[in-house]
Amino acid sequence: MRLTLLIPAIGLVAACNTVAPIQSTSFNTPQYQAQREAELAGQGLTGNPLLGPVDVTEQQLGAPGDPLPPTGENADIASATAVALANTSVPATRPIASNNAISDEQDFEAVSGRRTIESDAARIEQNRQTYEVVTPTAVPQRGTDGQPNIVQYALNTSNPVGTQLYSRAGFNLQAKAQRNCARYPSSDQAQIEFLASGGPQRDRKGLDPDGDGYACGWDPSAFRSAVNN
Repeated sequence: MRLTLLIPAIGLVAACNTVAPIQSTSFNTPQYQAQREAELAGQGLTGNPLLGPVDVTEQQLGAPGDPLPPTGENADIASATAVALANTSVPATRPIASNNAISDEQDFEAVSGRRTIESDAARIEQNRQTYEVVTPTAVPQRGTDGQPNIVQYALNTSNPVGTQLYSRAGFNLQAKAQRNCARYPSSDQAQIEFLASGGPQRDRKGLDPDGDGYACGWDPSAFRSAVNN
């Protein structure tokens, strides 16, 4: 039984180890190689023979980077286009005006045509010679026109408006002061007249009924605030 099974197995192993013979083809024959080399050299072709590598580079490719020349119908179109462009007159391109033009003083070429390093140095030296240092002097005193200075009066007093410092005698002082104050264009002018007429101790014109030293509602706080600020 074992012998019967062993004989077919040995036959299978022998079949696998058998190397198939290499069949020779006509492509590897010397005749084929000679014919192929002749065709590549242009000897076995009819019509236009194949060009060698050097001939293709010089005749068809041209210089490196040049486009390939057109052939057939494309050559006719290219020729007609070249003729049309040659007969067309293209107007000269006009420069486009720029809205961002710089001024003459900022144009380097314009300035360099008028000035040089030597001229700038001479101008600087001239400016140095004419330069004058002004020595500060004392603040001039305010001139007097014979009228009381209400600014100085405001700074010399400290009592607020409405605080009585001086006695006032009479009847209906408020009504009288209201009528008299209406004759002045401003409370500043009323205060000047009040001080010029003996104020603040005396109120001959009836402009300070409450005796605070300020006529017709004049307020010295604005002058005091200006000095403190």
